[in-house]
This record gives sequence, C-alpha cells and structure tokens, in this order.
Amino acid sequence: MSYEFTQLDKDAAAPMPSADELAGTFELNKSDHERTEAEAAALLQDMGFGVKFSDYMAHATWTAEKGWHDKRIEPYGPLSLDPAGSVLHYGQEVFEGLKAYRHEDGSVWSFRPAYNAARLNKSNRRLAIPHLPHEDFVASIVDLVRADERYVPTGEGTSLYLRPFIFASEAFLGVRSAARFEYMVIASPSGAYFEHGFQPIRLWVEREYHRAGPGGMGDAKTGGNYASSLLPKVVAHDKGYDECLFLDAATNTNLDELGGMNVFVVMADGSVKTPKLTGNILPGGTRSSILQLLESQGVKATEETIAYDELVAGIEKGDVAEMFACGTAAVVTSIGSLTGEDFHIELEMGEVTKKVYKDLTDIQLGRAEDKFGWLYRLA
Repeated sequence: MSYEFTQLDKDAAAPMPSADELAGTFELNKSDHERTEAEAAALLQDMGFGVKFSDYMAHATWTAEKGWHDKRIEPYGPLSLDPAGSVLHYGQEVFEGLKAYRHEDGSVWSFRPAYNAARLNKSNRRLAIPHLPHEDFVASIVDLVRADERYVPTGEGTSLYLRPFIFASEAFLGVRSAARFEYMVIASPSGAYFEHGFQPIRLWVEREYHRAGPGGMGDAKTGGNYASSLLPKVVAHDKGYDECLFLDAATNTNLDELGGMNVFVVMADGSVKTPKLTGNILPGGTRSSILQLLESQGVKATEETIAYDELVAGIEKGDVAEMFACGTAAVVTSIGSLTGEDFHIELEMGEVTKKVYKDLTDIQLGRAEDKFGWLYRLA
C-alpha cells in the first residue's frame, strides 16, 4: 500500500516565499545584553538538550480586534503574566518543535517547516486557538535564526532546536476560549536528545495509563498530552527504563506511541509497519518523512493497527526483526527492549534502523540530495 498523503502533507506542500522574502516580518528589537563571542562559544561547548537558550525570541500577540500583530524579535527573558492568565487555569496552549541545521558550507537550513506550521494550526483548531498564517510561522523562524545565527552549532548530531508555542494570555476565570493569545519562538543550541546518543533505548510497556482517549486531544501537540505521560514515565525511569510505550485507550491492546515519539516495526522480510493515525496518535513530521523515504526506496511501508500481543509473538518467532522510534528531537532511535510486569524481550539494533537514520539525517544536513523538497534555507 502506497503512502497516503495526509492533509498536513498537502498543506505543507503549498508554495512558501523564500527566507529573504519573509525576512523582516518580525522586527528586530536589539538587545543591550547579548552574550560576548566568548560567552556564546562557551555555551556551544556544553549544550545538553533544551536547557540553554539563545539571546533572542520571537513574539506576536493576537486579539479579536487586531488579529496577529506586534510581530517582533526581542531579547530572551522572563514573561509577565497575570495570575488569572487563562493558560494557567484551562491549559489552552499548543506548541511545535523543529531544528535549524548548519551545513558544511556554513548555510543554515530547516526541515519541513511548513509541515510544522500546518500541524500547529491543526492543534490550534482542536484547542480553539486562532489560525496563525503559515508565512508568519516560517517568518518567525527565519527572523529568529538570523538574529541568533551564531548559536547554530556545527558538531555531529547538533542543531539549534526551535520551540514555537501559543498560549492564552487573557486574564479571566470563566470557562471559554480566551480573547488574547501570545505566539512565541525560543531557541536552544542542543546536542543529542538521549544522553547515550544513537544507542538502543529500553521501553516500559504501559498498561495502566494512557496519553489520550478517543475524541480527546491525542493528535494535537498540546501540553496536556505530555503531562498525562509524565507519571508513567517517572515510574518507568525509576525502574531503569528510558521511555514508555503506550497502548490505545479504547482497547488497551494496540500500539499507540511513546510519550513523545512515533514507533515503527521492522519485519524479518524487510517491510516496515507503523500504527495508523487514529486521532489519538500525533502525526509526526519525522514519521511522515520516513514513510515517504521508504516508499521511494521500494520498501513496503504500511500504516495499520498493530496488536501488542501479535507484536510480542512476532518477536519471539523471529518475524519481527527490529523496532525504532522517531521524532524531531531524537530523529530515529533504536528500541532495544520491551518490558512489562511479566515479560522482557530484547531486540537488536538492525540495519534498517541504521539506514533510515543515516538517510534522513544526510538529507537534513545537506549530505544527500533532497528529492522531496523538504529543506528550506533560513540563512
């Protein structure tokens, strides 16, 4: 079965103005307290993931009277928010995640930013948040990266991680959609998502808790879905596991996703499967890219319901050869084991996982031809 393009894929394929055409949409308010070159260089020597931040951030405000306005790049710093700010009480917020990559020639690129723009608006709709024009989303990335270009690192596996988000800032305690929102983007020079890098992770199979249920917000990128995954992840980490594999909330029998990553199963015959999008699973941009990449290489890659018991039986019989997880932060990560209350199964890091990781990162870093038009030059 060939990959069926989702509405997100179609929206992301719409023509986008070049970075030079969009530059200046968010006006730069120059900081008086930028780091010195020595301080910036020191930060890049010890980055971690998502714990240190650049000098600037993008910011725009929405009101019913003006729509999105006051678009600016301003110094990174604390926000002032009324204690009655709606987001603090009703969780009306969404976010995205993408990266800026430094290529060998010094240029800076992003990977499918229009997909992130489209998915942000999909999440916006579910959370009753105003639509943000795709051009404004990409322009905010362009202007922020150009202001903070020195924070785009050059080392293997590094990037400038970008976190766009929208939250309700109106001060009130009534239960309704807010009348004021803030859109922001912050940037974090980052290394590998997992401390041990590209090594197999250990998964705890979660049977008691779920990320989201039918009709909920499972396919929206909003904090509530991640908050619901935190307790089982804490419990799993305390037991020595890296992540949780969640099962579907309706039957508690089928693969859903990890706390923040989609999951793939590689069969012994080389074919690849991933859980189909049910409304509970986040439609990951990396997931979409992998499916298209595999199909272009002649690999049978399908989206289908994957029963957990059948997966375990397949591993034991040798029908399943490997598994991997994927997402923007980690890109591709091999799954080395599955463990539950009464079982433990080991898996090997296979050649398909390694190849998918290499092929995808080679495109992202400009080391391989981008046949899909996924790369977008920022600076």
